[in-house]
Amino acid sequence: MQALLKLCTTKGSMLVMNKLRIFSAALIAVAGSAVVSSCGGDKQNPGLEFARNMYDPIAYNPDQPNKNFANGQTAQLPPSGTTPVGYDKVDEYPNTNEGYLAASNNLVNPLTRNKQNLTEGKNLYLHMCSQCHGPQGNGDGTIVALEKFPPPPSYSKGNSSRGGAMKDLTDGKIFHTITYGLNLMGPHRAQLDPTERWKIVMYVKELQKLQ
Repeated sequence: MQALLKLCTTKGSMLVMNKLRIFSAALIAVAGSAVVSSCGGDKQNPGLEFARNMYDPIAYNPDQPNKNFANGQTAQLPPSGTTPVGYDKVDEYPNTNEGYLAASNNLVNPLTRNKQNLTEGKNLYLHMCSQCHGPQGNGDGTIVALEKFPPPPSYSKGNSSRGGAMKDLTDGKIFHTITYGLNLMGPHRAQLDPTERWKIVMYVKELQKLQ
């Protein structure tokens, strides 16, 4: 009896294994035929395609016709008065004395003077400017303390190398100088976007008032 049960169990196991082998062989055959059919035949036919929407975007490309607009174009001019992303208005004022003076006459801080902007301007100033200009704008930063570089003029008591008192520097002059640098001060436009520079300008205007 035990021998008969053992024989039946062995046959059952062999039957299951045979079914698995047949299923595996069929699966390999289907996969192989799919590969062959996708690689061979008409070279103009891409064969089987997966996730077609990955390379057929729903959105229009900029150069495509577009029936949703009156002129039939996808690429549209921005509304008047808007500023493109990444646009730096100071580019209209070159890194020359003439550009510096033109910026002084035409550039005004576009940010609202409030506690948040002043706080952010202070933090940016302390991280990016105080090493030379000092925490209070007196030209006594940690780099100056090394006595290897001349101190920059105080914002409230010094005179600009371009002429005039530092306390009288306009928004445009400060913004222009932060952007392009001056003398030993390097340009900061790569480290600070326009909004960040304007926040620093706002805080520097507060330092100009210190006595």
